[in-house]
Amino acid sequence: MIVLTYSGPEDLAWREAPAPRLQGAREALVRPVAATPCDLDRAIVAGKTPLPPPFTLGHEAAAEVVEIGAEVRRVRPGDLVVVPWHISCGGCDRCLAGLTASCREVPPRAMYGTPIGGDFGGLFSDLVRVPFADAMLVPVPRGVPAAAAAAVSDNLTDAWLAVSRPLAPHPGVPVLVVGGTGAIGLYAVMCALAAGAPEVTYVDRNPERLALATQLGARPLPRAAGALPEHAVVVDASGNPAELARGLRAVAPGGALTSVGVYFLDTPLPLLDMYANDVTFRIGRPSVGPHMARVLQLVAAGKLEPTRVGAGPIPWDQAPTVLRSRALKPVFVR
Repeated sequence: MIVLTYSGPEDLAWREAPAPRLQGAREALVRPVAATPCDLDRAIVAGKTPLPPPFTLGHEAAAEVVEIGAEVRRVRPGDLVVVPWHISCGGCDRCLAGLTASCREVPPRAMYGTPIGGDFGGLFSDLVRVPFADAMLVPVPRGVPAAAAAAVSDNLTDAWLAVSRPLAPHPGVPVLVVGGTGAIGLYAVMCALAAGAPEVTYVDRNPERLALATQLGARPLPRAAGALPEHAVVVDASGNPAELARGLRAVAPGGALTSVGVYFLDTPLPLLDMYANDVTFRIGRPSVGPHMARVLQLVAAGKLEPTRVGAGPIPWDQAPTVLRSRALKPVFVR
């Protein structure tokens, strides 16, 4: 089979690899039919992560079920499903508590598309093995195209959690999104409005993203020195330590900031300001598994329109070239 392999900064190519096979009765084989890069993938391609190449890229995709084990009940061959970015059994104490990104039954941090937690392959592949099919795969509702479902694997669901959880104790308040990493901040704008925020302010230095945020319904705020406007709910999607600190200082007393960025180095935090304002700070690998069905329902209802962010559909074989171009959120389809 053919897989998209990352071999170093800007070095992407389709390569031959052995096709996976079922290794147990609870497994499935799926064929990705629409895939899109996570914001982390953009950093990987640019050589801005410590992850050692080579490895197969990709952890956001909608796929067709090709083969299932004897004990799989939730999906059947031919079904269109979303494949979560992380590997999880669905039955351990952590999975039952909703912490599917920290499953006890697989190596720590196991996921698709990187060498972290073992080699499970990547979703830019002809065929992918899903170890716990019933626990992991989520059927796509009728009428939702694969291209609109791909980002539910990670970025779109991560953005939904980043705004819906802190809005629950602060219903009806405006939201501040500090952008910069790519698409996930724009998804946060979309999700905040869908979750009931009356207004969203979007901060960035990139004119394209600021314009797109405006089209999505946000109030754009070009990045500049000085304090950010105070908000009870703040999302850090900057990937920038200085912007993270500014975002934390902007949290209103009793409010919360959720960071969806990945910080590979220790990062200083304004702990005294956070202490003074009773700030809740949340950061972590998102356990998207229990929430993907809800996000797919929002997509099916037209309340979330992920295809408004980025480009596509783009032919599958163009992935290496387009990913090197740093396009915002291209969606590749077969």
